[in-house]
Amino acid sequence: MSTVRVLVGTRKGAFILTADQYRQNWTVDGPHFPGWEIYHITSAPSDPKRLYASQSSGWFGQVIQRSDDGGKTWETVNNEFAYDGTPGTHQWYDGTQHPWEFKRVWHLQPSPTDPDSIYAGVEDAALFHSKDGGKSWSELSGLREVKGNLWQPGAGGMCLHTIVLSPDNPDRIFVAISAAGAFRSDDAGASWRPINQGLKSDYELPDAEAEVGHCVHSIAMHPSRPNILFMQKHWDVMRTDNGGDSWHEVSGNLPSDFGFPIAVHAHEPDTIYVVPITSDSYHYPPDGKLRVYRSRSGGDQWDALTDGLPQENCYVNVLRNAFAIDSLESCGVYFGTTGGQVYVSPDSGDHWVTAVHDLPPVLSIEVQIL
Repeated sequence: MSTVRVLVGTRKGAFILTADQYRQNWTVDGPHFPGWEIYHITSAPSDPKRLYASQSSGWFGQVIQRSDDGGKTWETVNNEFAYDGTPGTHQWYDGTQHPWEFKRVWHLQPSPTDPDSIYAGVEDAALFHSKDGGKSWSELSGLREVKGNLWQPGAGGMCLHTIVLSPDNPDRIFVAISAAGAFRSDDAGASWRPINQGLKSDYELPDAEAEVGHCVHSIAMHPSRPNILFMQKHWDVMRTDNGGDSWHEVSGNLPSDFGFPIAVHAHEPDTIYVVPITSDSYHYPPDGKLRVYRSRSGGDQWDALTDGLPQENCYVNVLRNAFAIDSLESCGVYFGTTGGQVYVSPDSGDHWVTAVHDLPPVLSIEVQIL
C-alpha cells in the first residue's frame, strides 16, 4: 500500500501531511522551523528521504535546510554561502569578490537522477546550481546576461520562481521570472535565450510583444511531452508545442484568465488545471467561489471543479507553488490557500476533501509517493 506525503511550506513554518493511498484521513507533522517563512520545501525524486527547504526571514536572512531522513532531522547546509561565513545572510558566496545579494530563495528544483544536484531560483532574479547537496553553489550567470538590465519586478518582486528540467535532455532547462518572462537553456545553463514569442502584455509593457519584460506566473510540463508546456501568465493561459519557440493562448471559457498556478495531470498530458482569481487587483476567486478549472483538451475548453470546495464567501488565493499533482493511478490533485487550507482530490479533481485547515498562509505544496 502506498503512503502519500504532502510537503507544505507556509509563512510560519513547514508541515508534512501523511495519508494512505485513499487520501482521505491525514496526519499532520509540524511545524518544522516554526515562525520562519518556508517559501519552498521539496524532495529529491531519486531519493525520497532527501528533502530541501528554503527558510527565509527579513531579519535573519536566507538559510537552506536539508534532511536525509524524510524530515525527522534537518541540517543547515549553506553556511559557506555567506560572505562573512555565517548562515542566514542575504548573499551567496561562490569564491569571487562579488557575492550576489538577494532577498530570498523562491524555488528549489532537485535533479531527477542525482539527489545532490539541485537548482535554486532567487529574488532578485538569478539561478544557482549546487552539485554537493547544497553545501556550495555557483551562479548560472549567463541567464542575467539576457537583457537582465531590462527586467522589472512584478508585484511580488523580481523573482525566479519556476524551474523545469527537461526529462529527455539533461542540458535543457526552462525558467520563469516575474516580471521578465520565460527563458530556455540548451547547454546546461551556460547560455540562455528568451522564449516569449506570442506573449502579449498590453497593460505591462510599452511594446506589447517585447522580447523580455512579460510577467509569467508559472509554467508546467508533462514528462512524456517535453516540448509541450503550459503557462499561467499575469493575464492569459498559454501553450507552446515547440519548446517555447512560440506560444498561443488557450484561456477559452475561463471566467478570468488571471491566476498563479498551472499543473498537468500525471497520466493525461492534455489535462491541465488552473485556479482563476478575479484580477491583479483582487486576489480572490470570482464571485467568492473557490473553483479549480480543468481542461481535458490541452486548453480552450474548461470545466469548473467545485465538489467539496467553498462556493460562497471565499476570498482566499492560491499561490504559484501551492498546487501539485501525484502519480498514483487515480491521480491526486492538491492545493493550499492563503487562508491556510490544504485541499486534496483523490480522483483528478472530481471531488475534494480538506486535508487540514487553519495553517498559516500556504506558500508551496509538493507531493511524494512512498
